[in-house]
Amino acid sequence: MTSSASPSGSASAAAAGGSLTVVVDDGSGNRLTWQLSCSADGVVGGDHPDAQNACAALAAAKRPWAPVPKDAVCTMIYGGPQTATVRGSWDGVDVDASFDRTDGCQIARWDRIAPLLQPGTPAGRRGSGSGT
Repeated sequence: MTSSASPSGSASAAAAGGSLTVVVDDGSGNRLTWQLSCSADGVVGGDHPDAQNACAALAAAKRPWAPVPKDAVCTMIYGGPQTATVRGSWDGVDVDASFDRTDGCQIARWDRIAPLLQPGTPAGRRGSGSGT
C-alpha cells in the first residue's frame, strides 16, 4: 500500500494515474472483477463500468490506499459484508489494498473511492451496500 502523498492536492490529482485490478465481493460470494487504467491526460481504459468517475474519484482522493491508522477511534457501525481488493500500480507505486465496511472508519475509507468499488455511487457518499 502506498503512504506517499504529494504536498499539493491539486498536483497529485493532476498527476494521478495507473492500472488497477479491482475485485469486489458482495458478501454472499458474488465476485465482480474489473480492470481500470487512468492516465494523467484523462484517458481511461479497461472494463470497469464507470471508469471515468472511478478515475476522477481516485485522482481526487488523498492517499486512497492508506489503511486506517491503528490508533484511530472508529464508530462501531456495520456497513455491510462487502469486501474489495485493489492491486496494480498508481502514481508509480505498487498497490495491494483491501477494503471492507466493518466500522465507521472502514466505511469512510470505502466511500472516498466509492465509484471504483461501487460503480454509479458518487465519491464520499454512502453506497447502497449492494457492492454493485
